[in-house]
Amino acid sequence: MLLLNSDQTTQKIKRLALEIMEQNFHEQEIILVGINKSGTQLAQRLLTQMKPMAEGEIQLTSVHLNPANPMEEEVYTDLSPDSFDQKVIIVVDDVANTGRTLHYSMKPFLAVLPKKIEVAVLVDRQHKLFPIATDYVGIALATTLQENIEVRFEEEEISVYLE
Repeated sequence: MLLLNSDQTTQKIKRLALEIMEQNFHEQEIILVGINKSGTQLAQRLLTQMKPMAEGEIQLTSVHLNPANPMEEEVYTDLSPDSFDQKVIIVVDDVANTGRTLHYSMKPFLAVLPKKIEVAVLVDRQHKLFPIATDYVGIALATTLQENIEVRFEEEEISVYLE
C-alpha cells in the first residue's frame, strides 16, 4: 500500500532539510552520514535541499554496516575518524525500526568527540528496542511488527510503501 507518493516524499525531505538547517544554521561544518545505500541516497537528497540555505560547508559520507548482523563485519565510514572531531554529525537513514542499525552506526564516532550527533529519518516506526531517539522525522508510524516499510528510490523519485 502506498503511504507517500513521490511528491509527498519530496515535501517531507524539504521539511527535514529546513528543520536541520534551522537547528544548525550557524555551524561552520555539517556532516551528513548516510547509513548504507538507502540512508546515503536520502542524505544526498537532503544535501541538495540544504546547500542553498547553508552558511558553512556540508559534507556527505556513508557509514557501512551489516544491518542483519552488525557484529559480523566492521562498521566504518568513508571519512577518517578525525574528520568528525568537533563537527556536527547528522546520521541519516530511510527507516528507523528497532533502532539497532542506528545504534551500531554510532560506533565510528566513539573514537572522537563530535560537537553533536543528531539523527534524521524519513520514516520512524514505534518499535524501538535500543536507546535511539530520532531528532528529525519525515513521518512517524505506529505499525504492527508483521508489517514492513519499504522506501523505494528510483532516479528522481522516492516513494514509501507499507507491506
